[in-house]
Amino acid sequence: MKRLVKSLAAASMLLTAGSTIAKNPIIDNVFTADPAAMVYNDTVFLYTGHDESPSNNVFFQMHDWLLFTSKDMVNWQQHGPIMKATDFKWAKGSAWAAHMVERNGKFYFYTTVRHKEDKPGFAVGVAVADTPYGPFKDARGSALITDDMTKHTPNDWDDIDPAIHIEENGDVYMFFGNLMPKYVKLKDNMIELDGEIKTIDLPNFTEALWVHKKDDNYYVSYACEFPEKICYAMSKSIHGPWEFKGVLNELAGNSETNHQSVIEFKGQSYFFYHTGGLPPKDGQESGGRFRRSVAVEPMYYNEDGSIKRIQMTTEGITQPVK
Repeated sequence: MKRLVKSLAAASMLLTAGSTIAKNPIIDNVFTADPAAMVYNDTVFLYTGHDESPSNNVFFQMHDWLLFTSKDMVNWQQHGPIMKATDFKWAKGSAWAAHMVERNGKFYFYTTVRHKEDKPGFAVGVAVADTPYGPFKDARGSALITDDMTKHTPNDWDDIDPAIHIEENGDVYMFFGNLMPKYVKLKDNMIELDGEIKTIDLPNFTEALWVHKKDDNYYVSYACEFPEKICYAMSKSIHGPWEFKGVLNELAGNSETNHQSVIEFKGQSYFFYHTGGLPPKDGQESGGRFRRSVAVEPMYYNEDGSIKRIQMTTEGITQPVK
């Protein structure tokens, strides 16, 4: 009995320290959303939004971004908030979707926040740090994209969800948008635009652009329709044209939104997404439309390069990746 008690105590200490075991959602002690995963030094860095809405009858309340890391895709270490929306002095809040990339030993964190009243609407900011853990600081002192720079829709939230793709020749592109998908080249310094903002032809586009490349194929995945599924298209060029390939991931439980990221880790591709599927815990309300949680599945390709449909599971990744 004493041995059993000691074993249970040890397991409790491990969980308290911020690690989790194989399951979906992969994090169950805090609500997470809008996953942006990155591989660096044989470690998966998972940056997420942080849902803090008191119930699923209140709109999104998101104030900061969280970081989780794993060396095996099963055990996740929690590192706490890395940055608040108001760390951008020109922003007044709303820490929506973000994306981290490494370039020349620096780590650039592209974010969605709500701008102060001098330039109302949602904007894209960029922060920088010397390590993927931070500390992060505003890289510009101003927004990279503001709502007044695009006039494709009347919505003030149409410039959200930045995602970065770096070409093999070093060219950098930022994809973003709601209702109208857009992209723009960035300068080598990673914090200035290098040319005009262009639009993309994607059917049923809602938001959550993500671009990755495998072999000689480019893939753009995105949230389509509403409630949101994840659809995708393929191309032989970062500039398109994009061939629509269909639905990649179905409706995500009791969440009207979805947001994905794709990585390759130790020879296997993985698909991160969010759902409203976290069950009640410690007397708290369950997950839902404004209280989302990140999950992950393996991702596989067909012989022609197309992607096999993602099957959502409650088990997730069951075996540590070595």
